[in-house]
Amino acid sequence: MGLGGCIILIAVGAILTFATDFELEGINVTLVGAILMLVGVIGTIAFTSIARRRRLLMTQTPPVVEGGRTHDDRLI
Repeated sequence: MGLGGCIILIAVGAILTFATDFELEGINVTLVGAILMLVGVIGTIAFTSIARRRRLLMTQTPPVVEGGRTHDDRLI
């Protein structure tokens, strides 16, 4: 589940919590909406922390030196 899935969970949970007024027998729709929002927020936090960690772990490799010139040198 990516960031989009987490945002969808938050949106559906908010709709069930704040915008509905129907009741189902044996199911508390408001509680289900709150649980969906909580899961969406936890997923968003987990996704962003994993993405940040990936970004920090990626390192740039030093340029390769061959014959006194690096591959990053440009001809003028």
